[in-house]
Amino acid sequence: MAKKVLHNKVDGRVLKEQLLQSSEDRTTISFYRYFKIEDPKAFRDQFFDDLSQLGVFGRIYVANEGINAQVSLPTDKMEALKNYLDSTEHLKALRLNIAVDDDGKSFYKLTIKLRNKIVADGLDDESFDPSNMGIHLSAEAFNELSAKEGTIIVDMRNHYESEVGHFKGAILPDCDTFRDELPMVIDQLKDQKQKHVIMYCTGGIRCEKASAYLKHNGFENVYQLEGGIIKYARDVKVLGIENKFIGKNFVFDERLGERISDDVIANCHQCGKTCDTHTNCANDACHLLFIQCEECASKYDACCSTDCSDFIKLTPEEQSNYRKGKKVGRQVFKKGRVRPKLGENLIEKSLKKD
Repeated sequence: MAKKVLHNKVDGRVLKEQLLQSSEDRTTISFYRYFKIEDPKAFRDQFFDDLSQLGVFGRIYVANEGINAQVSLPTDKMEALKNYLDSTEHLKALRLNIAVDDDGKSFYKLTIKLRNKIVADGLDDESFDPSNMGIHLSAEAFNELSAKEGTIIVDMRNHYESEVGHFKGAILPDCDTFRDELPMVIDQLKDQKQKHVIMYCTGGIRCEKASAYLKHNGFENVYQLEGGIIKYARDVKVLGIENKFIGKNFVFDERLGERISDDVIANCHQCGKTCDTHTNCANDACHLLFIQCEECASKYDACCSTDCSDFIKLTPEEQSNYRKGKKVGRQVFKKGRVRPKLGENLIEKSLKKD
């Protein structure tokens, strides 16, 4: 009996090009659930095999505490996926958040990774009750409560997410990670524990534990937006009610954002022109995530700096020699960070041999 292939064997660049050339109608969705998984590896392997047969692409995290998935699949396989999830123990009646602004080009391969947690929150789950979460609010209830005087709205996403889009009047913590944000929010609101606090994030998962942690820290009236920004954006359209979200919803896939309103509230990180298009620097030795307008993309060859633009013009062998033994890791541009030139300190690490 042939051994099942439980990973991608085709070069990612080839898969990405195939996706871009494909005319197949695909739908992007996200879902999550906290539940006990006794053997995450066995669950992961079976899940990979089953989803592969449905043509699913995407990124899924599996841990002892549950699953967190952002995927796309052929639109005509949606019912098959729903039936499969409903037939799987612990995955019945999952809320599937369907993307708002979707061209079906969000993912080009399926990756399912084992993690210690499905969201890196930095919390000790034994120190509080994660199930004692805040009250879930529908889009209509969110609009009503957020309009009341004294209500506090907190964006539980990173600074580069809220920079391109957020709810009107929301507190936007200047944080790089969700792990950093939780203690920051608790400290910032420590004198307002009696007020109504509404938390929101992309699809709802970050607020599940965050709301419980706020309650554990003495906050009395904690709420969370059910289904996050994605569900809210779809629901306000269906209900015909006011959309209080302005700008784009940042997403962690090839799209890097889905437009919720026509407002453009960010600026190009290179020239300052009004713009909210996130991109990754074309220099793989840098790969900085930043905002770039069309003019700067042309000027810098889709790079974050002239250094990176020069670097990508080197031969593959020269690039490889410069990058040997060096790891840049995940880099995100932050306007408040001291930096002599956008991307300069990153690319210098790659250009200097010694």
